[in-house]
Amino acid sequence: MKIALGTKQTGLVAGKSLGADANQLNSPRGVTVDQSGNVYVADSLNHRIARWLVCATVGTVIVGDRGKGSNSCQLNTPRDLQFDQDGNLYVADTVNHRIQKFIIDKSAC
Repeated sequence: MKIALGTKQTGLVAGKSLGADANQLNSPRGVTVDQSGNVYVADSLNHRIARWLVCATVGTVIVGDRGKGSNSCQLNTPRDLQFDQDGNLYVADTVNHRIQKFIIDKSAC
């Protein structure tokens, strides 16, 4: 939920209910926001990273769209994520015991 400063108004930022559809999350663990205000979520039990563009109601899978696994394009229970100063995304790929670095396509933002 987001809250407008100085008010009691809230709004949903990402997700709707439990599930694997584009507007759903399953055990979200980590969240970060890029310089443009887009929201990124470590959707742990869907084994993916999802991005919600500013004012979007449906997310887009940007990492882990091939299901659980240990290939470089797959995640297994990601728990946290963070951007560096150059806009690269680092993901704690927990069950695979690794940190992965992803270069995010800025043209899609």
